[in-house]
Amino acid sequence: MPEGHTIHRLAAEHQRMFGGRAVRASSPQGRFAEGAARLDGRVLVGADAHGKHLLLGFDDESTLHVHLGIYGKVGFGGLPAPEPVGLVRLRLEGGEHFADLRGPNRCEVLEPGGVKLLRDRLGPDPLRADADPEAAWRRISRARTPVGVLLMDQSVVAGPGNIYRAEVLFRQGVDPRLPGRRLSAERWAGIWSDLVVLMAEGVRAGRIDTVRPEHTPEAMGRPPRVDDHGGEVYVYRRAGLPCLVCGTAVAAAVLAGRNLFWCPGCQPSAA
Repeated sequence: MPEGHTIHRLAAEHQRMFGGRAVRASSPQGRFAEGAARLDGRVLVGADAHGKHLLLGFDDESTLHVHLGIYGKVGFGGLPAPEPVGLVRLRLEGGEHFADLRGPNRCEVLEPGGVKLLRDRLGPDPLRADADPEAAWRRISRARTPVGVLLMDQSVVAGPGNIYRAEVLFRQGVDPRLPGRRLSAERWAGIWSDLVVLMAEGVRAGRIDTVRPEHTPEAMGRPPRVDDHGGEVYVYRRAGLPCLVCGTAVAAAVLAGRNLFWCPGCQPSAA
């Protein structure tokens, strides 16, 4: 599932291509025909993201809400648009560009009240200027739930997924199995600050890189990481390999149904 930085990039791309323009909207697949008809001819007045949710606002105060989920994708191209290929849920056309949405988990038109309800159930997003990390801390500091689970709970912190979860906890030396209420305020401040920086870099670069300058392939004289997700990381999907910092074998387990990665040497046991 795309992490929050990807959705913020999609928002920026929609704004660049369609912002301030009337768009043509259609549903080649037919599953979103009614919603597309409502958006057709409307002006896109703003593209936004909150965590993993894409929000496109139109001039009738309606908002297109898209959650890509595991299989959703957005493809962009120039006009004239070709005949749709595959199951295109929604096609937007405007200016010189088109965007095709395929396989989203959610694709719906919301009224202002619906947008508020959506935002109210999401935690603060490290990529948003209006984020309040104290709102997340109030929940984390009272929870018996492991911090590694809390960071994946979008109602606690919106945006991070499995990669950012694993990497930020490594960088802050926090055992992902540590109960939230045993996490210090100082460590939480470090986790939040790191998420803000790392995810902003993800928006800029379009990939997740989390290693510090002294641990890059060039600095260490090691080959670059080869992985479908791209980017240089410390522990994510490196189970059994030596930690880039201390040499301990990276550990893996399943926590709340998701694969978890950490370094037992750099992230001492919470026991």
